[in-house]
Amino acid sequence: MKRNYSAFAEDIPLYSGPKAARETHADLKQLSAIPGHIYTRPELQILPGQRRFSKMPWLVPMLELLPPISIGHLKEWGLSTVFVLAKNYNKLVHVWESVTAMVELWHPQTNSFIFPEFEATILLEELEIMLDLPRYQRGEETAISYTVEQINSWSILAYITTKKNDLYSMTSGMHVHLLPIAQWITSQCKRKTTNYTAIAKAAAICICGIILFPEADDGAISFGNLSIIDSISEGMKIGQAVLGFLYAGLTSAALGGPFYGSVIALELWMGMHIQFRAVEDPKTECKTMLNHPLAYVGGRLHMSTRAWCKTAQVKGIQAWCQYL
Repeated sequence: MKRNYSAFAEDIPLYSGPKAARETHADLKQLSAIPGHIYTRPELQILPGQRRFSKMPWLVPMLELLPPISIGHLKEWGLSTVFVLAKNYNKLVHVWESVTAMVELWHPQTNSFIFPEFEATILLEELEIMLDLPRYQRGEETAISYTVEQINSWSILAYITTKKNDLYSMTSGMHVHLLPIAQWITSQCKRKTTNYTAIAKAAAICICGIILFPEADDGAISFGNLSIIDSISEGMKIGQAVLGFLYAGLTSAALGGPFYGSVIALELWMGMHIQFRAVEDPKTECKTMLNHPLAYVGGRLHMSTRAWCKTAQVKGIQAWCQYL
C-alpha cells in the first residue's frame, strides 16, 4: 500500500539550521524533564527490582548433568558463552550501585546513556560479540516480508514432555516456570535417556531465561520469550530481541519501575567501556574482577585477572554518580 507523503509532511518541523538543531537536541537530553525519572528521585537509592536477581540453587547441578551431545547442540546454536555464564551464575557478583548510577543516565526516548559530555548506547554488534551470539550480517535479509506461523507455546513445551502434569507445572498464566523444566532435565539425565535434542532445548530455555531474559517473576519467562529462545535452535538470530529486552528493562528502571533486562549484558558493556585498564605490575591480581561477568566470557573478550579495576574504590551510589 502506497502512503501519501503530503498527508503527514506538515507534522515534520522545518530544519532551522545547526544552532536550532543543537538547542533542540539539548532540550531532548534533559533527563530532569522526564516525568518520574529516577534522576530526579534521590530517595530511590536501591535499583527497583534488584533483589530478584537471586542465586538459583538448581541451575548449576542441572547443567553439570547435561550429556556431552546436548552441550554440543547448545554450542551449535551459539549459546556457548551463555552456557558458561550460567554455569558460573551463582558466583557472579553485581555491583548494584554502579548499575543504578548508569540507569540514572538512561534516556527512554533516545535509548542512550546521557553523560555530561557525550551520549553512548549498547549496540547490537557489541551485544552479539560480548555474548558470542549468532550475528546479523549486513545485507543478509533479502526478503522484505515473512509469513510467520502463530506461536504455540504448548507445542514448544510438548517437544520436551507430553505428560500433562509436567506441562501444567511448567506454566501459569502467561509465564513459564524454569524450575520444573530443570527438574525434568535432571530426571532425564539421571535415567540416561537418549532424547538429547529435547534435553538441549530445555536447557536452552533455562539458561537463556536466567542470563538473557530474566522476568519480573524470579525463575520464570514469558510465553513470548519462550518462542524467541526456541527459535535459536531453528537457526534464528536473537540478538535484536535480547537488546530490545535490555532497552525496555532500562527504560522501566529509569522511570522507577522494576529492572528486568539482562544485568549481565549491561555489566559486560560497562566493563568493556568503563571499568578496566592494565596494571603497571602484571603480577598483580584484581580480586574485584574475579566474580565479574567479564572473568567468565571467552574468545576475544577474555580478560586476565591480572588487571586493575580503576573504579574498585568507588563506593556508594553518590560516588558512582560523581564518577560517571
